[in-house]
Amino acid sequence: MNLAANSVTFSNVAMADLRPSHLETWVKAMQDKPLQPGTIKTRFNNVRSVLRAAKRDKVLGSDPSETVALPRRRRAEAAMVIPTSEQVGALVREADEDFDAFVALCAFAGLRLGEAAALQVGDIDFLRREVHVERQVQRANGHEVEIRAPKYGSERVIPAPDGLLELVSLHIAHWRPGDDPTRWLFPGEGRHPWHQNSVGYRWRKTRTAAGVDGLHLHHLRHFYASGLIAAGCDVVTVQRALGHSSATVTLNTYSHLWPDADDRTRKAADALFRASAGSTAYPLRTEGFE
Repeated sequence: MNLAANSVTFSNVAMADLRPSHLETWVKAMQDKPLQPGTIKTRFNNVRSVLRAAKRDKVLGSDPSETVALPRRRRAEAAMVIPTSEQVGALVREADEDFDAFVALCAFAGLRLGEAAALQVGDIDFLRREVHVERQVQRANGHEVEIRAPKYGSERVIPAPDGLLELVSLHIAHWRPGDDPTRWLFPGEGRHPWHQNSVGYRWRKTRTAAGVDGLHLHHLRHFYASGLIAAGCDVVTVQRALGHSSATVTLNTYSHLWPDADDRTRKAADALFRASAGSTAYPLRTEGFE
């Protein structure tokens, strides 16, 4: 809600004087940034909820947001970019020594930028092989750095692969030695950890070195999700790993990656065929076809 309120272009307009054109100008400004259609919709709905409440309380005679059109969201399968394993490998290799663990946490634990930036050394449980997500870094008003709860209250514990833990362990040994478990894994200036700007600079440098200029850091999260789905993880497992607010959000985002009924039927029948063809009871007849 704060991000929506801080981004409006009509903050100096009295509520009673609001017109649809004010909201249309705001939507256009968000498109020009550019913000994704989903982000624009979320911010717009936050403001719309206030206007609707004002109308119910008879502070407003009508809701000026009712006739405002929002940019259409592309279908997930058309809009989604999923990096290849080769691209992710190149990104980790080309990242600076203080940044490769950050890239790996996004690619192999599915962390959002703000979640990875806000990790403390104590959030990495090497004994249980887990990454604990308990906070995120957020920039308020474009410049103030704040530490908040994760998006949608998505505190979670993520099972971590050994390779990721090894890379993070090397990062800590080289860059963050010490005994304080609350020290930032990726410290920035002063008392704050890295944030969107400091990460953005490093990411752009890394993707250029890796030859993948078209990729965004968030695409690593899609890489992680697609890997879980390809390995057979169910919706709830993927939802919990990604920290989505509900399984519906996960399905709306990634449903096209799950095999449908035809895929499952074909795979099951193929398994039956291979099991039968491989047994002595059902030899394949190849005579006459050579």
